[in-house]
Amino acid sequence: MSRLRGRAGTHSGIRVRTGARTRPPLALALPALLAVAFLLLPLIGILVRTQWGQLGSHLTSPGVVEALKLSLLVSLWALALSLLLGVPLAWLLARVEFKGKALVRSLVLLPMVLPPTVGGVALLLGFGRRGLLGPWLEGTFGITLPFHTSGAVVAATFVAMPFLVISLEGALGGLKQSYEETAASLGASPVRVFFTVTLPMVAPGLIAGAALTWARALGEFGATITFAGNLPGTTQTLPLQVYLLLQDKPEAATSVSLLLLAIAMGVLIALRGRWTGTPVAREAASTPVPEETLPSDAGTTVTHAGDAAPPHDSGRWPLHATVTGFNELTLDAEPGTTIAVVGENGAGKTTLLRALLGLTPRAHAELRLGDDEVTDLPPHRRQVAWVPQDGALFPHLTAVANTAYGLRARGVPRARARREARAWLNRLDVQHLADRKPAQLSGGQAQRVALARALAARPRLLLLDEPLAALDQTTRARVRHTLRTHLAGFGGVCLIVTHDPVEAVSLADRVLVLADGRALQDAPPAEVTRHPRSPWVARMLGRNAWPGTASTDGLALAAGGRLVVAETLPEGAKALAIIAPEAVSVHRDRPGGSPRNVWPGTVREITAVGSRLRVLIASAKVPDLVAEITPDAAAELGIVDGAAVWTSVKATEVTLVRL
Repeated sequence: MSRLRGRAGTHSGIRVRTGARTRPPLALALPALLAVAFLLLPLIGILVRTQWGQLGSHLTSPGVVEALKLSLLVSLWALALSLLLGVPLAWLLARVEFKGKALVRSLVLLPMVLPPTVGGVALLLGFGRRGLLGPWLEGTFGITLPFHTSGAVVAATFVAMPFLVISLEGALGGLKQSYEETAASLGASPVRVFFTVTLPMVAPGLIAGAALTWARALGEFGATITFAGNLPGTTQTLPLQVYLLLQDKPEAATSVSLLLLAIAMGVLIALRGRWTGTPVAREAASTPVPEETLPSDAGTTVTHAGDAAPPHDSGRWPLHATVTGFNELTLDAEPGTTIAVVGENGAGKTTLLRALLGLTPRAHAELRLGDDEVTDLPPHRRQVAWVPQDGALFPHLTAVANTAYGLRARGVPRARARREARAWLNRLDVQHLADRKPAQLSGGQAQRVALARALAARPRLLLLDEPLAALDQTTRARVRHTLRTHLAGFGGVCLIVTHDPVEAVSLADRVLVLADGRALQDAPPAEVTRHPRSPWVARMLGRNAWPGTASTDGLALAAGGRLVVAETLPEGAKALAIIAPEAVSVHRDRPGGSPRNVWPGTVREITAVGSRLRVLIASAKVPDLVAEITPDAAAELGIVDGAAVWTSVKATEVTLVRL
């Protein structure tokens, strides 16, 4: 009893038993039970009517054995044809947009809803001796499908292949394309990506679809007898044998039906509900270890005999890119430059990276790396490596195999590729994790492996899409230090998309601010910090930012109100007023003295930032204002949510940025 109580939880004051069963209403339970009985009763009938004593003799009779061998031959050939034709078709339906796609999918599903005999008639009219294609097949190749074993294979393939296509398309649809796109950025051709990344990751859906296809082909009857006939040893498969036995030996027919039933149930039980095709994550060999319980990276580097320092591409690769489409900008950067790309959601940051990779129709990049024009090259030949936000480590490969992937895609022999991969892992302090799979890595470790994989591919341009966003603060600082150390010696250009001002300032030589796909500002971090040209960037850096229009007595704010400033601008000039939170004074009563900007307000939010507090104050006179004060000052002033306060800002503390 105590164990049950220990599992119980509470939510909003309501006690919830996690193991409690829901009692269905009788109006639903009764029809559901009747449905189960309706499906189960015929199966029980077979079991009850089977003459168990004669089961062996029935199943080993010459006619049954011959039909069983033929059924296995036909079903296996049908499976092979379904794999050969159905796998590419499933990939096409899942990955390519084209006109008539809905029609093609309907054609795939049609054999599943079409009466089997009608399917047989359709096959006769298409491939029979008097059909559309039959005379040509017979006259050119001497192939006659009706009343031949090959005709039974065609009939079984026609009705069974949709199971494979549907299952695999579902698996492909559930697979994130970032895995395939990352593989392409590492230099893998589309065919290599398909066989080394796509198929292994959708293997559960493929296996389930193949099993269902084989089982359906094994049990095919209607289309086979209509199109291929019922010739012993040639087209008389096991289901057709059951049909004949029912006329003369019903007891033997029941025994053979039991065999087919057992095969079908065995397939379904083995699949355990996986025929929907959803990709199944491979279980790790051991439980992933939380970040905080892992040993410190310091001192954990393991150097194996034969491990060498990772080879550097001695080339220097300046960047020139002209991007058109949703993004409209030109990028020029010298080798070794790191550019932080910032902007609010929808500004075009990820679109810019994908345009440089050649992965999006939204924007097009005319791209030159060093002296090489790569605009017209496919993604896998551009030597542009990409690390998406989630890292996209291939879950079926170990850390060292992930890291060696780009080298293997470029033709480096396996042994050499693995040596170089271990050297890169060693450099990024994760060499001791070389034999672990991604599910066994912490967030910080996985990001370092993803970075090692990208660098090992010897890129000329490195693109990082919020590489540290999913990490906790401690891990983020550690990985940021590792990244900064490597980028100092990188011979190409690196673009980092980030929302973290610390990353932008500490990692980048330049900060590119995007707004609606355009470059709003491109300057060194210090310049962007002092004079941000975007309210969003100013707020990201922790500043108050109020846009307005210059007037004779200050700045008329766009959101209403007026701000007195020390600087002078031409009347009518557009400007952004930047106010540091620490420059905002908070009072309980209206202050006297020198401040010329004084407003009443109400405390709306209090958050801790290090050893200080940030207070959001709303006012009817001006836009929301963030002030930074000490905890002692907050206690002395009685600052709590909803408290009425006064704020003041000296005119000399306001920085104006011309827009």
